[in-house]
Amino acid sequence: MSNDARLVLLDKNVVESLLIPDDVLAAVREAFVLHSRREGRVFPLVREALKTGGVFGIKSGDVPQQNLLGFKAAGFWPGNRALGGEPHQATIVLIDPASGRPLCIVDGNAVTTMRTGAAGALGLQRLARAESSRVCVFGTGVQARVQLSFALRLMPRLQKVRYVTTSGQPNRDFETRFADRCDIALAPERNAAVAESDVVITATPGAGALFDADAVQPGTHLNCVGADTKGKRELPAGLLQRARVFVDDRTQASQIGEMQWAVNTPCTELGDLLTGQAFNRTRDDITVFDMTGLALQDLTVARMLFDRASQLQLGTALSWPW
Repeated sequence: MSNDARLVLLDKNVVESLLIPDDVLAAVREAFVLHSRREGRVFPLVREALKTGGVFGIKSGDVPQQNLLGFKAAGFWPGNRALGGEPHQATIVLIDPASGRPLCIVDGNAVTTMRTGAAGALGLQRLARAESSRVCVFGTGVQARVQLSFALRLMPRLQKVRYVTTSGQPNRDFETRFADRCDIALAPERNAAVAESDVVITATPGAGALFDADAVQPGTHLNCVGADTKGKRELPAGLLQRARVFVDDRTQASQIGEMQWAVNTPCTELGDLLTGQAFNRTRDDITVFDMTGLALQDLTVARMLFDRASQLQLGTALSWPW
């Protein structure tokens, strides 16, 4: 038994200082590739409503050849807003697969935000038409911001951004954040904005269909973030059947993603595009990337943070004897 074992804690400030977009992109891409090659495993999902009004979930998995094992405990607590806090909460734990001892605990809020933005960016790179210049964004919250930020970073031809809010009123903070990177304005009408866009990003709480199915034109690509729990949706009925659908994980998407509304619709895992096991779109295809978030993404990003923090001697090391 080891009496000098240590448990490393990486808090919000350390995590945010180490989250470099290009490094997160590389780690998320690795997760998709590991999943496609079945070198990384995704364990059964836990997602349960609580009597407190929150939703609690666990995403876990491992990469045996890399000695990588862990989980993310996360969910959504809407009551946090009244306390001045963030409703989404996440904590990632890395575990030694040889002994079961915890190695590192990571504040997972920023990790979840960034890895989801990176996943969306990889979807855009592979599925949106290269000449895409117009994007419609539903939502103006944390995930809408990171999705749009990564989209503008990886697709420099995206110049015209129209966004849709629940209230129909402009969000000046959202506009200001991107004003120096694109032509951004509130969409006067949601269906028209969808019809005029090459790319549609939906990043809302998933309370229901956001636009009409016939507004989506041939060649459009949609990145869909908001459906992450049973009963949630952002897309209108009938759209998935018209589209080529891509997912991060087939089983998980059919349980909690947009695919839960069309479970018999054929779909392709994005990792299979990255490894060459699946073919890309044709020009006039409508494509949908149904994102529900892979445990492997959390683990590869958390490991990157753990390694970097160890190199820079950041974080808090606690005595954690056996």
